[in-house]
Amino acid sequence: MSNGEPKITNIKIDPKNLYKEEAFTDLTFATIRRLTPVNIDGSPDDSREPIFTGMTQLMSPNGPVPVQCLIEGAKTLEEAAAKLPEAIEKTVQAMIAEAKELERQEASKIIVPN
Repeated sequence: MSNGEPKITNIKIDPKNLYKEEAFTDLTFATIRRLTPVNIDGSPDDSREPIFTGMTQLMSPNGPVPVQCLIEGAKTLEEAAAKLPEAIEKTVQAMIAEAKELERQEASKIIVPN
């Protein structure tokens, strides 16, 4: 940046909100990510709970659709695996509702000549 050009990015890491990421997969349908809270030195931060997220792909007429969701209330990998199907279903239903709303909004923009 010595040539006086403005800085494009301004990325800052929050040292009090760091997580170690681990991925678990059944090699067929889904992946579960466990985000374990850590301190800035990498040691576990036991004052915060881990976060679990799920990922899968659904097939559509236009090809695969990635689906990612938060697995709420899971404290262990076992609980996350048990709750994953419901979390994916909830996310897919929300995606469908959003798509229908966008479709409705687009349809209401159509102006019909007199």
